[in-house]
Amino acid sequence: MKKKMETIRETEKIYCSIALAFAVIAGILCFILALEPIGKGLILGTLFSIINFVLMGETLPMRIGHSRKKSAGISFLLIFLRYGLLAIPLALSIKLNRFNMAATVVGLFSVQLVIMTEHISRHIKMRTQKKQLF
Repeated sequence: MKKKMETIRETEKIYCSIALAFAVIAGILCFILALEPIGKGLILGTLFSIINFVLMGETLPMRIGHSRKKSAGISFLLIFLRYGLLAIPLALSIKLNRFNMAATVVGLFSVQLVIMTEHISRHIKMRTQKKQLF
């Protein structure tokens, strides 16, 4: 179990670091271009996306080793908690003009976008290498 948690943490670190780096770079670029609400929204959404992803990984062991009914209850409670967490940046972006709502939503999907981009680029790379072999 300890080895699995280390693997989960390594995965979290890789994807979250990439997502945060892109958000900070894009945020700085937005500040330079005088688009502060977009930059702030992107960074806000990304931070909550990272928290959500880390919570998902850290609470994974809580769902294992219980009866099916108890495991389903724990899973539902944890999903409800994470959705509540993701509602915070959305509510902030609706209430405060300091945060652009569209940029916040993009930020909320930043970790998932990094995962998908990595997966697609790996797939393209493998297909390209196969074509070069033949």
